[in-house]
Amino acid sequence: MKIEEIFESKFKCPKCKSERAIAKKIATTGTGLSKIFDIQMNRFLAVSCENCGYTELYNLNVIEKRRDTLSDILDFIFG
Repeated sequence: MKIEEIFESKFKCPKCKSERAIAKKIATTGTGLSKIFDIQMNRFLAVSCENCGYTELYNLNVIEKRRDTLSDILDFIFG
């Protein structure tokens, strides 16, 4: 199962309580030279509520390092 699918299946919006979500990987530039040369060093998973649009960002570097304990992390995040 892809990381996006895992987060979508566990999501519950803190604002409207909807359980429908869309998750996508995104990349952003940093500051300084990475911004000037458009080097996208920062990677995140954006999880958005399909009902109200509320979005949470999760650092993919942290999630991928902890992939073996992903279920523990998701239980902590989503309760």
